[in-house]
Amino acid sequence: MTFHGRPVLFLCTILCVMGAMTTTATQTTMADEPLVFISAFGAGDTGAIHAFQWDLKSGVLKPVHRNAGAEHPFFLALSRNKRFLYSIHAKQFGGTEPEQVAAYELIGRTGQLKLLNRQSGRGTAACYLDVDATGKTVLVANYSSGNVAALPVGNDGSLGEAATFIQHAGSSVNPARQKEPHAHCFVISPDNRFAFAADLGLDQILCYRLDAAKAALTPNRQPFVRTTPGAGPRHLTFHPDGKHVYVINEIGNTVTLFDYLPESGMLVEQQSISTVPKDFDGTSHTADVKITPNGRFLYGTNRGHDSIAAYRLAADGRLTLIEIEPSLGKGPQNLAIAPGGEWLACANMPGNNVAVFKIDPQTGALTSAGAPISIPSPSCIMVLP
Repeated sequence: MTFHGRPVLFLCTILCVMGAMTTTATQTTMADEPLVFISAFGAGDTGAIHAFQWDLKSGVLKPVHRNAGAEHPFFLALSRNKRFLYSIHAKQFGGTEPEQVAAYELIGRTGQLKLLNRQSGRGTAACYLDVDATGKTVLVANYSSGNVAALPVGNDGSLGEAATFIQHAGSSVNPARQKEPHAHCFVISPDNRFAFAADLGLDQILCYRLDAAKAALTPNRQPFVRTTPGAGPRHLTFHPDGKHVYVINEIGNTVTLFDYLPESGMLVEQQSISTVPKDFDGTSHTADVKITPNGRFLYGTNRGHDSIAAYRLAADGRLTLIEIEPSLGKGPQNLAIAPGGEWLACANMPGNNVAVFKIDPQTGALTSAGAPISIPSPSCIMVLP
């Protein structure tokens, strides 16, 4: 049997080869695209962890999978080996019962998560997680109860009971927000030797030595550094060069630069700069801070002013304001930057959307990549390269 003078078998062979090439090309493209997990902060069936593929040509987030059964997954953290994801879990967030930390195994790059187990975070309103470089310890910061904990991780990624628990104590100058400790983040240093907890209620960045093999925390020789009274430190991040730490202050609407001394784990304050315009007289509270992988630009969110403040970073770490760009939604809660530094995603939590912006590689200025995507109460974005 022939078709236009050619054997049908020959034609089928060509079509099969072409189909295989197309499938392989599609799989390669998807493998090259980062996997993005976004938490939907809600109870019952409304709580979920959504997975997307991030198209690095267009900036578009393409839905891949919705993982249900994750109640109030306020914050997420990924293991360095890309095998496990950890999430806050609570039937009632900020209630009398401690939140849990849930451990999930990633099912390849499908966006699907397999629940391994859950363990108590030993505090209420758990709001931040970090995984050490070896994957042996998960840290948790608890806002309402004002404490931190370290949970050991098994070889299979599952969590053990907290091996270390530390209760913060004290207060600061704002009676409405700072009459007691409020641990708001817990970040591990690039060399995996120290862990820094920003406590909004104390106006302090507390420093602990970390023994990841034992999930053990002990106060550092410099146990804490103070921020400006009333600043309310919320989140912090390390510069890619490992020489600087940036703290975004929720109440004061500022970003503070510290020099970081890796030998001792000490922080030395160098600069503070506003996140809102000088003529702004409304109510606003910062939330998150992120730096591009090349260390050239920093971004921070303003909830109330509903904007993203963009800064240029000098060789000595100092910040210069570039612009303050609308976040395209109410209450910008969390940021994530694509691995190549070309795109920025912003979770507008009460605005129920996630907006993507193109980062100008020369100036750091932001340009909208299109209409935001709808997600109920997005609270955290984690990118898997």
